[in-house]
Amino acid sequence: VQLQASGGGLVQAGGSLRLSCVASKNIADINYMAWYRQAPGTARELVAGDAVRGPFTFSRDNAKNTVYLEMHDLKPEDSAVYFCYARDRGADCWGEGTLVTVSS
Repeated sequence: VQLQASGGGLVQAGGSLRLSCVASKNIADINYMAWYRQAPGTARELVAGDAVRGPFTFSRDNAKNTVYLEMHDLKPEDSAVYFCYARDRGADCWGEGTLVTVSS
């Protein structure tokens, strides 16, 4: 599956963003999807996903083949490239990422 993430940008601390990830196939057929992030010099880390809670809210819209990440009360340490992930028939699939920058 191909994944296209969008919605990143520059936001002030305390602000909100909603990231979107559109898949190239019916996501109802994909058991697991999630959002990860990676800041410069750090390892990629899980943010939220199916059955995985985190500081931000993950959701699916199967009718639109889209998953979302709602982020509120953003902090400068949330600045990173955010990646959409899908485990599709045993394969790890990654989108290109969308950059989130939170200014103090």
